[in-house]
Amino acid sequence: MIVRDRGDDWQIVLQTDHADLSGQFARAWGNREGFAAPSPLESVAVAAARHDDGWAVWERAPTLDRDGAAPRNFLDVEVPSHLAFYRAMIAAVLDQDPYAGLLVSMHGAGIYRGRYGTQPSLKLTFADEVRDQVEGFVAEQEELQARLVDRLGVSDEERWTNYRLLQVYDRLSLYFCLKDTEAGEADTLEPVPVDAGGETALGIEPAGAWSVRLDPYPFAESPARFRLVRRRVGKRGRRDDESFRRELAAAAPEHVEITIAP
Repeated sequence: MIVRDRGDDWQIVLQTDHADLSGQFARAWGNREGFAAPSPLESVAVAAARHDDGWAVWERAPTLDRDGAAPRNFLDVEVPSHLAFYRAMIAAVLDQDPYAGLLVSMHGAGIYRGRYGTQPSLKLTFADEVRDQVEGFVAEQEELQARLVDRLGVSDEERWTNYRLLQVYDRLSLYFCLKDTEAGEADTLEPVPVDAGGETALGIEPAGAWSVRLDPYPFAESPARFRLVRRRVGKRGRRDDESFRRELAAAAPEHVEITIAP
């Protein structure tokens, strides 16, 4: 779950809904102003849309944090569980599309490597408690990636460009899940791949509720519109995991429209 404190309640975005938004970004990406569309598009879009599928298992019975004070945010999940459902998700995506499976394997390992240097601050809260398990998972996935690269004939430049694009779609989606996009909150996203192997930074400026401007602008349509599903859970009356689960299950999904313009 991706959890934002809104004062009187918690905004909760399920990981699969967050990933759906990431996939929308992948399919809309690319224009004549310098941003190349992902290639191969279908595989990158599948990876973006399914990169957090494993969370669906955990989110069937979500919990409060260790203090019982708030819904457990995604960075605070217990790591052995995270490693297990990520392994299952990677295997499932590989069955559908081996290239997409390569990218989600890189994504899974990259969570424990600061997105391979593109976001060094990223860290699961309790990763150091099971460091040996984490290192085993990363080594296992990097071995899998080497086999897939040989099998698919993917160049290092191509796969790392597409990995970084996947991180951009993930992080842009997280912006809308975690930032106060109703009141407006600026941010910067980097590094962002562009055409001819270059990189840039995307400036994100608020332009109204659920509306932002990006500079430079990466999408084909202007403005571009996307959809996100969220839920809101009140803070009163919740005492344990079971009561929280009931309240979350009863929360009506809200469909919000996101507008992005130059």
